[in-house]
Amino acid sequence: MDLGLVGKWALVCGASKGLGLGCAQALAAEGVHLVITARGAEALEAAAAGLRARHPAIEVRTAPGDIASAEGRAAALAAAPQVDILVNNAGGPPPGDFRDWDREVWLRAIDANMLTPIELIKATVDAMAARGYGRVLNITSGAVKAPIDILGLSNGARSGLTGFVAGLARQKSLAARGVTINNLLPGAFDTERLRVTMEKSAAQAGREVEAIAASRRAGIPAGRFGEPAEFGALCAFLCSPLAGYINGQNLLIDGGAYPGTF
Repeated sequence: MDLGLVGKWALVCGASKGLGLGCAQALAAEGVHLVITARGAEALEAAAAGLRARHPAIEVRTAPGDIASAEGRAAALAAAPQVDILVNNAGGPPPGDFRDWDREVWLRAIDANMLTPIELIKATVDAMAARGYGRVLNITSGAVKAPIDILGLSNGARSGLTGFVAGLARQKSLAARGVTINNLLPGAFDTERLRVTMEKSAAQAGREVEAIAASRRAGIPAGRFGEPAEFGALCAFLCSPLAGYINGQNLLIDGGAYPGTF
């Protein structure tokens, strides 16, 4: 299926690996030019090289740096001639016990997982509306709907972003001019982030990591962890003109793990 995205420009954050890379790969396959960011310059350049080799017809630019910093955001935005698609994605804050987190720890989590996406949205959506087309996707977490006890920092910061987006996406100055803003809520995907979380759980419980992994898989109706390519495919669809009537939504992709009706 041709998603109608050839020639668009996307800024994809946290795109050197995991879900961010999965999104970048799916968009590249649809002919989207890319600016990709991540803190690790070496991994970022390796990801870019792979994208260029597989999709020689597109342009791939890199902007290494911390997207949670003003300098990192400025560099990423400057690398793009325009931003038709914005994929907000930042590494989640560390798991742990809220009793161990002071104010500074909380502020870092809020800055990376709430305020940074808001700053990037502010920098791009008005130009999207002026051109009559724009897509913003925020990669949050399934924990927004079903909080995970050891991910309190993520639960709090990402829920704040979710509330903000719920209001912004419905502004007619954006929605009536072709701009949609949605959140993608991943469940358990086979990424480095999942492995770190399981290692923390295993250490706290005094169990082997594989035992924790087996328990997590058993709780997923699909019986497995998700693959980043699956996540990327949904991202690409939501970025397309075909998804123009999907706006202000929290789309859970978790293999059926969430037990609720709504």
